[in-house]
Amino acid sequence: MSGFSRAGFLALAWSLLLIGSAIAQSATNTGCAASPSAAGTQVWRCDNGITIVAENGARFELKDANRDGHIDSVELSSKALLVEVPKKPGGNPFKVLTPQAIAAVRGTKWAVDVAEAKTSVFVADGRVGVTRRARGRGVVLGPGQGVDVEATSPLTVKTWGQPRVDALMARLGQ
Repeated sequence: MSGFSRAGFLALAWSLLLIGSAIAQSATNTGCAASPSAAGTQVWRCDNGITIVAENGARFELKDANRDGHIDSVELSSKALLVEVPKKPGGNPFKVLTPQAIAAVRGTKWAVDVAEAKTSVFVADGRVGVTRRARGRGVVLGPGQGVDVEATSPLTVKTWGQPRVDALMARLGQ
């Protein structure tokens, strides 16, 4: 154990165990269960019909803001998620929150990717509203469209080229 004392190693192991327990507890309280996929991703299936595919190593937290026992948002801090939300009339939209952006929807399939100082959002099906985390004017994306959210550049909706779409979807096992 180079670089770690026995006590330091045990403290690290205990911390990792506690972090794992907190993630499992969070998922249980939101009605979601995870299972690994053959592609190395993790698939979260929730009792309200929401499916989340997490890239290997993605850091995120499932949220139940209104405390009704169902996931209503995800806080994503790194890597990518593919989210599928069934259409539902009315109510609050499902949200993915990142350091730079908020992507909200009432029913669709889209991917959100967080890197350094940028969040990228791509829509496979449906429509997704995207705003900066600090609020301001947002954009609406349709199928095949994406936007890169950075601190100072404008939110510009673009049709993503197939190589970019394929690269992101491959990371998500699609």
